Amino acid sequence: MKFGSVDNPGNQNLSLPKDHPDTKKVLSAYDDSDTPNVFVGCAKWNKKDLKNFYPKGVGDGLEYYGKNFNSVELNATFYNTFDKDQIATWRNKVPDNFKFFPKVNRYISHLKWLNGIEEATDDFYDSIVHFKDKLGTTFLQLRGNFKPKYFDRVANFVEYWTQGVPLAIEFRHPDWFDDSGVADELYQLLEEHNVANLITDTAGRRDLLHMRLTNNEAFVRYVGANHESDYSRLDDWVDRLQKWNEQGLDNIHFFVHQNKERKSPELSAYFINKLNDALGTDLETPRLPGNQNNLF
Repeated sequence: MKFGSVDNPGNQNLSLPKDHPDTKKVLSAYDDSDTPNVFVGCAKWNKKDLKNFYPKGVGDGLEYYGKNFNSVELNATFYNTFDKDQIATWRNKVPDNFKFFPKVNRYISHLKWLNGIEEATDDFYDSIVHFKDKLGTTFLQLRGNFKPKYFDRVANFVEYWTQGVPLAIEFRHPDWFDDSGVADELYQLLEEHNVANLITDTAGRRDLLHMRLTNNEAFVRYVGANHESDYSRLDDWVDRLQKWNEQGLDNIHFFVHQNKERKSPELSAYFINKLNDALGTDLETPRLPGNQNNLF
């Protein structure tokens, strides 16, 4: 994932900004939460990308991944729409408590720009529904040049989306957040339809850290910079999620990327340990090769 990468992350201010003032108001509408529902994973299970994670001689990559993580951000659905047999194959390789978080197909988001996509959306839903109880939140990623002038298309997609299937949306054009009028209208739409306002944390696009939740879900795509600051940034996220949990947040979905993915399992394991200590959760720590587990 090259989006938002920088050459010298050590020279960047990578601290988290303050919360949007309405985030506390949104969370206050929910009952105070004790232990939240937490899903932490990587962006993929591909052996080639995570080659330092898999022991020599390991068989199926997804089966092994599912024994170490309880979720995965499924980017494969961005490129292809899979038949029910392929979905069932993936579903049957992971434990009962595992969830897939599929990305909406690019034909809908990037090729059609959310215009005239009802049939394609139906086809996409008819595919992912075969994950059954292992289907997590589906997320729509919009192009970086998808501007607020297309607001009606977003509204039409949100209103057309199947009720009862959790949805999150990642907005990348700065005008969605810089223009307060646009932002307020967007937040109202997402709140009314119980859609999560996805947060992206990457070194080169700090403007995407809007810190504005629109429902009882924090869906975070965290992009490490392959730099020692990756760990302190994760510490900051643990503190912020603990604060949100105390305010009522009940669902945390956190996916670790890196520009070079080899360290993603290690960062995820670090984050899981810190989160377990802070929130009283009991997520299993991924098994890491060699002496990497000694880092914790």
